[in-house]
Amino acid sequence: MRIITRTTPSVDTENWQNTLATAFRHSDDLLAYLELPQNNPMAHQQAAKSFPLLVPKPFADLMEKGNANDPLLRQVMTHPEETRHIEGFVTDPLDEQQSNVQPGIIHKYQGRVLLIAATGCAVNCRYCFRRHFAYQDNQIGRKHWQDALSYVRNDRTIHEVILSGGDPLLLNDHLLSDLLDHIESIPHIKRVRIHTRLPVVIPARLTSALVTRLGQSPLQCSMVLHVNHANELSQELQQGLQQLHQQGIILLNQSVLLRGINDQLIHLSELSELLFEFRVIPYYLHLLDPVQGAHHFHVEEQEAIALHRQLLANLPGYLVPKLVREVPGKANKSPIDLDL
Repeated sequence: MRIITRTTPSVDTENWQNTLATAFRHSDDLLAYLELPQNNPMAHQQAAKSFPLLVPKPFADLMEKGNANDPLLRQVMTHPEETRHIEGFVTDPLDEQQSNVQPGIIHKYQGRVLLIAATGCAVNCRYCFRRHFAYQDNQIGRKHWQDALSYVRNDRTIHEVILSGGDPLLLNDHLLSDLLDHIESIPHIKRVRIHTRLPVVIPARLTSALVTRLGQSPLQCSMVLHVNHANELSQELQQGLQQLHQQGIILLNQSVLLRGINDQLIHLSELSELLFEFRVIPYYLHLLDPVQGAHHFHVEEQEAIALHRQLLANLPGYLVPKLVREVPGKANKSPIDLDL
């Protein structure tokens, strides 16, 4: 486990957007930057056709140069296995098409609704369960926010809006603040939750304006990060999360159990310990959603159960994330039975 230290750049709205604009978009460029050989370039190009490579430089800087098995690199690097069709791995593993009730709105669970605030991400994780999602049908720009939120306004059983995507923090501070204004105007909404990976790959996204705006919200505000390995947690990210914590923002993390990346006790233990140092509560450890193109990350359920038992035996309970899977049509995330 290593906390990467970098010189912290000036934090402003332009900085993170410029960083995103210069992200790596071709496997040969990323491999060259990491001083790695370019093996089987045609296979990488084929994998990128359906799901392009996208890796911001700050995230690449957390990787170990010369190490083809770096756990961060393996999460984002195209792989020849992605083009294989494996039985049981499908384009819509969570059957979200059924709960995509109108453009920009996914309503799966009682009392909460997911708003697709942005249709892109700052990094393309190769195991993403929405890598085949119909984002083109769910683009709701500023002009259409009211249409999407009318669904929320008309259902008084909804008390929480979850901003997701893509990554909602791709909205700049001004747009995000405007969207929050609209959400906060709905009387029966009590909570807003932001699901994001952007601060992990570009820590400068946690601007002072964003932190202040979230802290000023009259709603209970939480941010759910997506971190799979302790090496993703940089000193710069820690500084930003500390500011959010000081503003009273609840910080949670969800991970995906991934073959060859975090499927060992030491990996998950170090992650939980360091998350807590960063003021983040380990929340969920997901079994991989069976999305087409990600089968090579799969960890069998019995293996996951054995690993989770080890976590329970080695960490205090508050550092052990819940082991879950998402089952299409279920009313909630499904906890994995450890007695199996």
